[in-house]
Amino acid sequence: MSFEADLADTKAKFEKALAALAHDFKHIRTGRASTAMIEHVQVEAYGSSMPISQCASISVPEPAQILVKPWDKALLKHIEKALGEAQLGMTPMSDGTVIRLNLPPLSSERRKQLAGQAKESTEKAKVAMRNLRRDAIKHIETKGKADKLPEDLTKKTTEKVGELLKQYEAKGETLLKEKTEAILTF
Repeated sequence: MSFEADLADTKAKFEKALAALAHDFKHIRTGRASTAMIEHVQVEAYGSSMPISQCASISVPEPAQILVKPWDKALLKHIEKALGEAQLGMTPMSDGTVIRLNLPPLSSERRKQLAGQAKESTEKAKVAMRNLRRDAIKHIETKGKADKLPEDLTKKTTEKVGELLKQYEAKGETLLKEKTEAILTF
């Protein structure tokens, strides 16, 4: 009996942590407009709360503008209100059929704040991965003792988990570097 399934499970969990980090990065603004910047906004419509993407089409016609076109014109005011309350740093402007969100240019101070926010998200992902490593090692050691497996096999497997952690932390750092460059580029 070996620990291959445990290693595969740990690797899958590390992948999820990286995917969560990439998802967090989508909500951090760079100098360009992106539909991901507003996809999380909840709109009160038809008596319930739903993501904006379920009641309007979202597009980026220009690098510094997001265009929101409601599928039902009766929702225009609700969408405009939700975007205004979402504290996006943009003021929604309605012309009666669509809503435009113009991205103001980022100041160098704001760019540094956003880069710090990206670094903070990366640190949270690293902490999550370290907790996953701790849990995996604990599980491997418990399983090794319960199944009376050789100690050197258990030790090698725990070392592999540590190596996996290093690989995924490096991937997280690479994502951070790319995002920071995108934020700080004027």
